[in-house]
Amino acid sequence: MEAGKLFLCATPIGNLGDISQRVLETLEQVDLIAAEDTRNSIKLLNHFGIKKPLTSYHEYNKVEKAAVLIEKMKAGSQIALITDAGTPAISDPGEVLVKMCQEAGIVVTSLPGPAACITALTLSGLSTRRFSFEGFLPVDKGEKKQVLEELSKETRTMILYEAPHHLKRTLKELYEAVGNRRLTLCRELTKKFETIFPTTLQEAIAYYEENEPRGEYVLVLEGKSLLEIEEEKREVWQQMSISEHMSHYEQKGMDHKSAMKQVAKDRGISKRDVYQYLIEKNS
Repeated sequence: MEAGKLFLCATPIGNLGDISQRVLETLEQVDLIAAEDTRNSIKLLNHFGIKKPLTSYHEYNKVEKAAVLIEKMKAGSQIALITDAGTPAISDPGEVLVKMCQEAGIVVTSLPGPAACITALTLSGLSTRRFSFEGFLPVDKGEKKQVLEELSKETRTMILYEAPHHLKRTLKELYEAVGNRRLTLCRELTKKFETIFPTTLQEAIAYYEENEPRGEYVLVLEGKSLLEIEEEKREVWQQMSISEHMSHYEQKGMDHKSAMKQVAKDRGISKRDVYQYLIEKNS
């Protein structure tokens, strides 16, 4: 018997009109639909008149249920995976099912569609050339501290998710970790009351002291600028004397002339200034 297949089907994050024709056709054709919350997904399926068996697949049964679904696919079943909203496997237990399918030799294909992280990024007004997706910050305090430290050094635009009841705390934690950066807060994406709020971390903290957060948020945060990184490095170099700075590079095998050039670049001065300092020091 021919083995089945797993279809990752992206569903709307708000506006039902965003579902693709290919996803609708696939949901009509598969043998079974695995959904994060069947009570939520049945509303979507009913809206489009799709009547297929549903089974739950969520964070709390992701390993055990994945094994069950894989056995069904080995027996020839075609299965679609949908999440409550957006693309399965993005900050979602679907990633476990995909991994287990690959290990079991089950073919997996993804049907592209809505994703809150990409939608928010394109609306943010921040750099889209390089970005990182963080999802929700860890619950564990130690792990969260480590992640925030990593984010403080991140030069790419960062995308995070947050629930309304944790937003104020997360904004303060981000501010303490990275300082006052540009931030765009996005909520109700693709819906009637879609809100895009370009601001800064400091301004956002002040705003939500006066206004209660509502709805699920996507935070798009500016990365550390290269200028800021250079200034930090320069501060480190300024703590050394020019002689110590030269020794730093020469001990690494750099010749005297190249070391002078690099020291001048690090300190934001001319090579002549470095040369003059060394002459005066050694005279």
